Amino acid sequence: MYTQENGFYIAHGPNGPISILGNMANRHGLIAGATGTGKTVTLQVIAESFCKAGVPCFMADMKGDLSGVSQPGKLSGFIEKRLPEFGMNQEDLNFEGCPVRFYDVFGEQGIPMRATIGEMGPDLMARILGLNDTQTGVLNILYRILDEKGILLDDVKDLRSALDWLSKHAKEYTTQYGNIAPASIGAIQRSLLHLENQGADKFFGIPSFDIQDLMDTRDGRGVLSVLAADKLMLQPKLYSTFLLWLISELYSTLPEVGDLEKPKLVFFFDEAHMLFEDTSKALTDKIEQVIRLIRSKGVGIFFISQLPTDIPDIILGQLGNRVQHALRAYTPRDQKAVKVAAETFRVNPEFKTEDAILELETGEALVSFLDEKGAPSVVERAKILFPLSQIGAITEGQRLDIMNASKDITAKYKEHQDRESVFEVFAREAEAEAKAAEEAAAAKEAEKEAEKEEKSKKKEKSLWSKVWKAVVTAVTSTIAAIVGKKVSDSITGKKSKKETSVKDAAGRAVKNATSAAGRQILRDVLGNLVK
Repeated sequence: MYTQENGFYIAHGPNGPISILGNMANRHGLIAGATGTGKTVTLQVIAESFCKAGVPCFMADMKGDLSGVSQPGKLSGFIEKRLPEFGMNQEDLNFEGCPVRFYDVFGEQGIPMRATIGEMGPDLMARILGLNDTQTGVLNILYRILDEKGILLDDVKDLRSALDWLSKHAKEYTTQYGNIAPASIGAIQRSLLHLENQGADKFFGIPSFDIQDLMDTRDGRGVLSVLAADKLMLQPKLYSTFLLWLISELYSTLPEVGDLEKPKLVFFFDEAHMLFEDTSKALTDKIEQVIRLIRSKGVGIFFISQLPTDIPDIILGQLGNRVQHALRAYTPRDQKAVKVAAETFRVNPEFKTEDAILELETGEALVSFLDEKGAPSVVERAKILFPLSQIGAITEGQRLDIMNASKDITAKYKEHQDRESVFEVFAREAEAEAKAAEEAAAAKEAEKEAEKEEKSKKKEKSLWSKVWKAVVTAVTSTIAAIVGKKVSDSITGKKSKKETSVKDAAGRAVKNATSAAGRQILRDVLGNLVK
């Protein structure tokens, strides 16, 4: 609840209203507590307060409960009972919903939210795909090569095409970037296939989400951007990495503004433990750096988790505004968590913090916000205010009405587009290479045919040359034999029994020539068969 008198009024303690100071809201916060102790309602109350003050918020709706923030609440017996405790009466209440936009990575329950694989970067993509250090190294090499070539990397088909291309050209880059093992490329391809089978490929592509759309206000109130995450949270790595990408984009996009009277945006990170599970030290350090510096961009981040110990100490130390709901100490680990949670608060001599954490009822919490000097206030046992919007999920019809009311933003992101990126560039290159190879093969085949034809002509010419030679030789030999016999007979005076006529001589020459030609052709044919 936001009022001019009490500011961001969140809880009510023994000493009256407990509020978050506007100029300290960008120092981040933590909402912790066991399941069913009221964390979601606390988140709703805080978001409502910022909304009314004109501060837009982003939050993930894990179970559909937060969608109720879009509808006005109503007076209930529970609220009526609490009014005297808060020093209020019914006339002070103005039940109303907040301006809301619903988003959904899968585009089913809200406006699609997408990012390109290029924008996501190799380290975050490696986290989504669950890659080891070697495979992450290969992915970094691929990103570097594509950057040098100036080729865009938009969606899953682009990454698959790029990996296929890299497998064929790996040797060209080994000396420059190191070994690119086919096994690593294969492992990345399998992880990518698994991601596609889960439907997560819908998240990657264009148009990518414009961070500025989270900064909108309507009629002086901040727009609450609610991400439908009931399906997304089934893929913890994708959920947490996507939210981390959003925070990183905010950090890299927004200008420096220093400390403002109130933040420009408040970001609620529910199920925060998912962000830090199986996270490398390098990435944890990067997260810590972004969270530490993003407050200078006017952004406040609230982590929501069951245990404060879910958050690394290096980051937990930066969360100045804290709401701790009840914890249950059923196991030694739980008991240790209770003790750690108690030690993070500034001691109140009125009660023992560790005991109070175990005794808190639903809707009650230990609260400590930063004071004017930026120091944590003494912890107080307080009751969280009730939201003025609806508690619980809305109907599908109400969700559809809200989505239809955001037609301008819906039209901006609804249709998945496909510009020229890796897939198209490499497909064109492959087509050109295939065409060139086809033309080269055709040219080579034509050259072979020409050589074959030339050889055939030479062979044919050679055959008829041999035949002609054999014919001439046979005719010459026959005539020579006849003339020689005539000369011999004239010298010796010998007379032939039968005088050889010119006609007989010609017939004999033709017969011998034909036999010689036949024998020559037969020898060539048999010779070719043997070859």
